[in-house]
Order: sequence, then structure tokens, then C-alpha cells
Amino acid sequence: MSYLSRPLALAGATTAVALPTEHLLALPEKVLQFGTGVLLRGLPDYFIDKANRQGVFNGRIVVVKSTDGGDINAFDRQDGLYTLCVRGVEGEQTVEENIVCSAISRVLSAKSQWAEVLKFAASPELQVVISNTTEVGIQLTADDIKQNPPQSFPGKLLAVLYARYQAFGGDKSKGLVIVPTELVPENGTKLEGILLELAHRNGLDSEFIDWLETANQCCNSLVDRIVPGRPDSGTLNALHEQLGYEDDLLTISESFRLWAIQGDERVREVLSFSQVDEGVVIQPDINEFRELKLRLLNGTHTLSCGLAFLSGFETVRSAMEDDGMAAFISHLMLDDLLPGIPYPVDAALAKRFGGQVLDRFRNPYIDHRWLAITMNFSTKMQMRNVPTLLHYYEQRGNVPQYFALGFAAYLLFMRGVQQEEDGVWYGHTGSELYPIQDDKAGYFADLWSRLAPEELTRTVLQSHALWGHDLSHLPGFTAQVTTYLQQMLAQGVRATLAKHISSQVPA
Repeated sequence: MSYLSRPLALAGATTAVALPTEHLLALPEKVLQFGTGVLLRGLPDYFIDKANRQGVFNGRIVVVKSTDGGDINAFDRQDGLYTLCVRGVEGEQTVEENIVCSAISRVLSAKSQWAEVLKFAASPELQVVISNTTEVGIQLTADDIKQNPPQSFPGKLLAVLYARYQAFGGDKSKGLVIVPTELVPENGTKLEGILLELAHRNGLDSEFIDWLETANQCCNSLVDRIVPGRPDSGTLNALHEQLGYEDDLLTISESFRLWAIQGDERVREVLSFSQVDEGVVIQPDINEFRELKLRLLNGTHTLSCGLAFLSGFETVRSAMEDDGMAAFISHLMLDDLLPGIPYPVDAALAKRFGGQVLDRFRNPYIDHRWLAITMNFSTKMQMRNVPTLLHYYEQRGNVPQYFALGFAAYLLFMRGVQQEEDGVWYGHTGSELYPIQDDKAGYFADLWSRLAPEELTRTVLQSHALWGHDLSHLPGFTAQVTTYLQQMLAQGVRATLAKHISSQVPA
């Protein structure tokens, strides 16, 4: 079986995948991208490819990879082409789509081809910089931009910008739109600050620093799409048979997609690919999307994982296939968490986002394990859910019942009964031990060893160290969490869930 390549794609030898045309493979290079990871291939590069196919944006991507190893050889062998297999649920309908993405023109190694990178920096066609260099990539480190190449991502980017400034004599119309996608709050603002500090440390002239600040725009952005990447060997072989070729870069992604970019009309004009997909949102304030993701997606995961795991469900998908657990997740999100979002959000957008999250949870192609979600359980609860709880009480003044049930399950999950030699505490489901991967595990094990459920609940809720607040002051919350916890201990977690769900159904 042949590998995916330009000749194979242009031959149109398969109908199982959307193939590029010769025109798409000849578009000018408009984007410089730092990173080759699956998130970039499954989201920004996907949007650019989609726009190119519709005659919008009309530009390809030059990718910079920090080293010579890894997938750079596969990109060369496959002429920059890769297959994206989109799998998911939208509006409760299954989505299956295969696309040969042709947005990437070439991949350059920063280690051995830095001169080529700087040469592209001087291209009149270049308009956009995208990055995903992991969270540690956007950090200020001592760096010399005259190195070949600079060590850090900000150092490399500053060298590119300085080369561009010199090539065009400081022409402010040649500035770039820079969109980092690293999962760092205010990633664009932080990157801009690092670039300016590095420029000063490298002794660059004031005229360049002025050009850096005024001609370029570093945009905060938020990305959200599950892109697991290369599938297991069995799935990969089956896809190769279906497609009719082999692909070492084949990537699977969910159907949901969101790239929220903070920007103005100039940004919207340059990033014209935003026109072709509602998953790209460009607006002056993107905090609304950050809050929706944090509170509805992440917050629901956190308040559901203990309950689901202790009820015997291994994955999110399996929980969504159970009527009781699916009802809990839906009502928790829409009845308790959505009204408690501590930020003004558009009601219609929030409801639509919540529906999309539920579709994502039902995705039959992704196995997201509840036990993995419980990692750093206490920290996640504090960051994702406590502000929501406090705001809910401000708005409604009564107990959010689904929240209380999820919190009671969190307390039960944290009951460590055995500590191993490596220091890890383990809980017990009644049939098996499970690891409690939380830095507060020892604290909870001590409480469970000496306190009754009611006193334990009150002690935990009163802890400023855990929550930054005394949650026991919230009217009725301590009593309701205690009630659910006692029911779980006496009747079992799944029976408590079933009883709660049935009590919420109108007679």
C-alpha cells in the first residue's frame, strides 16, 4: 500500500476522503507556525484548509519544528499532507469525515534550517504567526536572538520579527497577527510582554521596539478540541484499508471545534478563514468562552467524576449511556452550573454551548476515563466549581442539589483506606482499590479515620485552605451534602443517584 503523497492525492484514487486539488497545493505561504503537534493540525490548520477549499484566505503554512527528529521525516515523505479523521456527535447525530489537509506547505527544522526560517520572515506574503509550544513555551528565559537558532520560542519569534523589521525598513504595514494557542490565560498578552522584555535585554533599538508594539498584534486565544492524535494499531490499520493508503501523520479529532480569538477588525480581516466555520470566533472579549469552557465542560467533569466512577462507570461515554447518570450530568450542567457562572454570558450562547458539551460527552469514538479526570481533584474543585457555587447562592439563595450530590461523591472518593510504599493513597470501591492522585489525599485519609460523616463534611467545607472561603455558611449546603454522603455510605452510590434522580422527576 502506498503512502499518502502529492501524486497520490492528485490522482484521486480514493473517494473515502476529501482530497486537495492542484490549485490548493500551489497557494502562497502566508502563515508561520511554531509546532507540529496534533492540536495545531486538528484545529488551526484544519480551519485554514477548509477556508482554502472555499476560496477564502488562500494561503498555506510554513511550520517550524524545534528539532530534526520526530515527525519531520513523515512530513517530507508525505509532501506536508496528512489525513484528519473527524469523529463525533453533533445534535445527537454521528459525524464521520475524512479530509486530506493540504494547508501545510513545508516543515523546517529550527536546528538545521534556521536560515530558511529567517528568509521566510522577509516574505511579503507572510501575515500570520500561530504557535503551540506547550504551556512552558511562553516563559521568559535568558536568550540571545543572534544564536542559530535562539533557544526559546519567544526568542525564535523575536528573531523572526527583527529580521522582518530589517527586511522592510520598519514598514508598519508589514506587521503580523500573532495568535498563540498555548493553554495559558491571556497567552497573547503574556507573549507580547516577553517579546518586549527580550528586545530590551538584547539591546535592540527603540525604533524596532516601537514597530514591535504598534505594527504587530499578539492576540489572546482559547482553543478547544479533543485531538487524541494517532489511533491504536487496529484502528489505524482499518482506516488505512478504508482510505486506500498509509499515513504516518493520520490524526483523529472530535467534531466539536472552538478557536476564540481576541481581536479587532484588522485581525478579522487578516484571519479571513474565520468566515467559513462558526468554530472560529473573533471578538474584543473572549472571556465569555473561557468561562463557559471552565464552568460547563471542566466543572461538569469535576463534579461528575467521583459520582460516575464510584457508580461503576469507567468512561464518560459509558456514563452517558446510562439514563440516571446522563440525567445527572445534564441537570448539573444546565440547572446548577450554568446559572452560577460568575461572569455575564449570553444565555442563548451558554445553552448552545452546554448542548455541545453533552454531545461531546456522548462521542462514541473517544474513551475519556473518569479516573483520569479525578487527578488533582481538590484543586480542580476549588478552581472550577467553588466560584460557581458562590455565585449560584448569590443569584438563587438555595441549595444546588446536583452540585451537592457531586460534592458528596467527591468526599467519598477521597476516603483513603490504604497507603502504599510510594506514598500514594488508595480508596476502595468495595471490589477494587483505586489511586487517589491528589496532594490532599493524606489530609482526607486522616479526617475519614477519626470523624463521622457530618463532622467531616462540616470540617472540609469550613476549610479556607482548601476553598478560600467558609462554605459551611452557605444556607443548607452542609446539611444536604451530609445527607447525600450518609445515603451513599448506607445504600450505595448508585442507589443514592437513582433515588435523587427519581425525586427530581415531577409526579
